Amino acid sequence: MNWNVVALLLVAFLAANLPFVSRKLFGVVTLARAKHAGWQALELLVMFGVVAVLAYGLEARQSAVHPQNWQFYVTNLALFLVFAFPGFVGRHFWHRRGMRLG
Repeated sequence: MNWNVVALLLVAFLAANLPFVSRKLFGVVTLARAKHAGWQALELLVMFGVVAVLAYGLEARQSAVHPQNWQFYVTNLALFLVFAFPGFVGRHFWHRRGMRLG
């Protein structure tokens, strides 16, 4: 496996879990109220876009970029959501009384 693919998968995994690790919006902006699932979904979509642009750049650097249909992007979004599962479970389901993650 090419090191670009491994690096891209690691970056995608970290980016998919980032919305659930921090209580701040994009890790920078402090919100007046607690960050709810809507903000986390927005962050997840933005991170998906960032990873997609990074993947496009890596592909363009190595060879000609192959045109993709909507099925490709839906499949990648599903994979990104699978990558986000550990962060989601850690944030919403896996906390004990008095213990909060992030």
